[in-house]
Amino acid sequence: MSEGWQGQLQKIDDYRWMIPKSYASGMRVPGVIYADENLLASINRDKAPQQVANAAHLPGIVKYSLAMPDIHWGYGLPIGGVVATDVEEGGVITPGGVGYDINCGVRMIRTDLTEKEVIPKIDNLIHALFSNVPSGVGSKSDIKVSDAEEAKIMLKGARWAIDRGFGVKEDLDRTEESGCMEGADPSKVSDRAFERGSNQSGTLGSGNHFLEVQAVDEIFDDEAASVFGVNKGSITVMIHCGSRGFGHQICDEYSKGMVRTLAKYGISVPDRQLACAPVKSPEGQAYIAAMKCAANYAWNNRQCLMHKVRGVFEKVFGVGWKDLGMSLVWDVAHNIAKIEKYDIDGKVKQLCIHRKGATRAFGPDNPAVPQIYRRIGQPVIIPGDMGRNSYVLVGTKKAEEETFGSTCHGAGRLMSRKAAINAQGRYTLLRDLAAKGIKVMAAGKGTLAEEAPYAYKNVNEVVDVVHNAGISKRVCRMRPIGVIKG
Repeated sequence: MSEGWQGQLQKIDDYRWMIPKSYASGMRVPGVIYADENLLASINRDKAPQQVANAAHLPGIVKYSLAMPDIHWGYGLPIGGVVATDVEEGGVITPGGVGYDINCGVRMIRTDLTEKEVIPKIDNLIHALFSNVPSGVGSKSDIKVSDAEEAKIMLKGARWAIDRGFGVKEDLDRTEESGCMEGADPSKVSDRAFERGSNQSGTLGSGNHFLEVQAVDEIFDDEAASVFGVNKGSITVMIHCGSRGFGHQICDEYSKGMVRTLAKYGISVPDRQLACAPVKSPEGQAYIAAMKCAANYAWNNRQCLMHKVRGVFEKVFGVGWKDLGMSLVWDVAHNIAKIEKYDIDGKVKQLCIHRKGATRAFGPDNPAVPQIYRRIGQPVIIPGDMGRNSYVLVGTKKAEEETFGSTCHGAGRLMSRKAAINAQGRYTLLRDLAAKGIKVMAAGKGTLAEEAPYAYKNVNEVVDVVHNAGISKRVCRMRPIGVIKG
């Protein structure tokens, strides 16, 4: 992909670019990419705009095929892609538009601790977190469950953990979908997926998943920050993970199965990785039921992880987690499909919204936003890389009108994992991070190089685009002081 994408792009404004329908025969709608000129250069090198155009061929797609500024090449739909299909007009669902790590997402915890209080204990804290939070390829949890209990996790999501004392009810109030999507059906999940999920609840995994201790270094919106309970100089904790091998298995099986359904429904797509089925078809409904199982599994996983994190902080600081003010700010899903209602050309329609590497960003007064945040809008958690900033944003009405209530999900890869490993040595990277005051521990030798800051776009530039485009607004910025990688 070194030669880059050579297709036509029309500039709408400084932060929006269009791929016209005329670019390729069969495109049902245009593509729209959110980016500035600097980010667009790397996006074109990655060829991800081709996947934006490919997605525009999906049956039932409405308005446009969207891409956020953190877009990069993915399986079928680009990571950072958003697609909406009309359920009542033959609209499809595609596993490639959700992704392999179903409900990969981020939750952020606020604390009453300050950076001055934590820095003297950061080495002990990071070592304790690394020892008590299973991470890395194939990591296994001390939370063992039978197949019957695993099925309950699929049905109850984060409530399964709460019922066992791994958190409090208020955590559910601060989790997207209250930590559970209704309509999950364990009978649509294979034995192999059950097997892969049986011992991974409460594990971080590998790749870009992380656990990060951060210090808030800038407040942009005093009112929203106050509602979220975040203060300048305070410590926050971010957990990034998903449904692990369980969700991966579901995506793999249904992606392959849907290739065989294309002819049945007379569907033609330019890339078999976009294999799909009508939402209302038996195949579409089966995938949705299995996807919801994985989504619920992921919310439970992050809830269990947060419980472990709270326990570590209690031991290191000798104070209960409630007294440390360790309440959940919000938990967002990144790789998921949901049925939502939108006004399309004056008519309210049921749409299947695919958000792959994209975050829901509902604005003020949206009934899907919990009452505690409804006045200002939904929190949007945007992690960066382990050497730069992360952000809390807030959703907007403009996002609901323009992007099906969606915004970016992170920095977005700039380099492949292989290229990143070849670019710089692990120990050089550790020295560079230490020089910035960032303590890092990783389970896998290659993970640090794969996830180096230079392998990612600058999250500050990505956030500038969505902020200036008005599809989410900056609330506060954090910087890492301690990181656990898988």
